[in-house]
Amino acid sequence: MAPSDNEVMEAVRDGKVEKLAILFERHQVMLFNFFLRLTGNRSASEDLVQDVFIRILKYRAGYHGESKFAVWMFQIARNAHIDHLRKQKGDLPLDEQFAEPPSREPRPEEQLEAEQDIALVRRALDQLPWKKREILMLSRFQDLKLREIADLLGCQVGTVKAQVHRALKELSRIYLELQEGRTS
Repeated sequence: MAPSDNEVMEAVRDGKVEKLAILFERHQVMLFNFFLRLTGNRSASEDLVQDVFIRILKYRAGYHGESKFAVWMFQIARNAHIDHLRKQKGDLPLDEQFAEPPSREPRPEEQLEAEQDIALVRRALDQLPWKKREILMLSRFQDLKLREIADLLGCQVGTVKAQVHRALKELSRIYLELQEGRTS
């Protein structure tokens, strides 16, 4: 049976730094997708994943295994993203940060409407304040439990539920506004 993330991280903390490769293999794709949804930028997302694992190595002595490794890792990821936002502030207008280059592949007509809806959801997500976008990414795309998010954010589960509800409500409002603008 493979060792748990907590067991591997405890080994890394205790000096077996080569074991970090196991955690990297297990979590790099998930972290990349998390950052890609937050930043909309593949290159920045790759850099942020590397930054997270460098920070894990740097701060390994601070890992106590009191919560799931994923919660500790996402706390580091959040801090890396906040630092990234501070560096980016003023560099690019917000709408340009999340622009994706158009695909050059021809698309079948029956997929067009579904793709437009996906694009609309992305645009709506991009318009959410980053904290609301982050909580949706953690709860809906990273499949963290409310308790884990509460631990990560240092708040109560009820607060997380309320924040997720408010973020979904605002996302829905923005989506409907964008949809009305598209059909008009």
